[in-house]
Amino acid sequence: MNTENEEVIRVIIADDHVLYRAGVKNALSSKKNIKVIAEADNGSHLLNLLKGIQPDVILLDIQMPIMDGITTLPEIKKLYPRIRVIMLTMMDDQSMITKLMELGANSYLTKTSDSEIIYEAIKTCYEQEFYFNSLTNKALLNNLRQKIPSSIKLQQEDATLSDKEITVLRLMCEEKSTREIAEAVDLSPRTIEAIRDKLKTKTGAKSTAGLIMFAVKNKLLEEEG
Repeated sequence: MNTENEEVIRVIIADDHVLYRAGVKNALSSKKNIKVIAEADNGSHLLNLLKGIQPDVILLDIQMPIMDGITTLPEIKKLYPRIRVIMLTMMDDQSMITKLMELGANSYLTKTSDSEIIYEAIKTCYEQEFYFNSLTNKALLNNLRQKIPSSIKLQQEDATLSDKEITVLRLMCEEKSTREIAEAVDLSPRTIEAIRDKLKTKTGAKSTAGLIMFAVKNKLLEEEG
């Protein structure tokens, strides 16, 4: 794969721990397609930075002084809806993960994640909007089985999906990339993207997270027998 022609993904790290920021920045510096364009030590600082520079992806710590990540996330999504936001935390808190995904987070990583995971999350969020991992999936599935958030409106609750669409949807819920899904069902990545768009239209889901919620609500992920 020729990395020379890859688009450079512009990243801002917002975290009040200088050493953590430095460690992540240093780890990402070896990646030719990632450029850390700025750093912030709290949400207020970050929002001020965003008035002047627009990243593609923000790594946003949940716990920061002055203005934390939970307060900052909705502001970013309201003002700059196209920016992907990956939440960082020390805690594996399922109810918190679900809340943040509902507020518009594109992924959720623990701060113990290694640099390759962080890189993968940035790249996947940039290319496919969301990066799901075992943390986010477990939280979404467990919480959604209990109740579908009232904020999620599914226009077509009785949408009829073809077997192929259901297969693609199940694979999406298993953290598979577009390429992996394409290989699994023997179709081109472009066709998978078209199926994903059609699924959104049929279900009324606005995002991949919405599709997963639709799948859970309609028990499409439960194994037979």
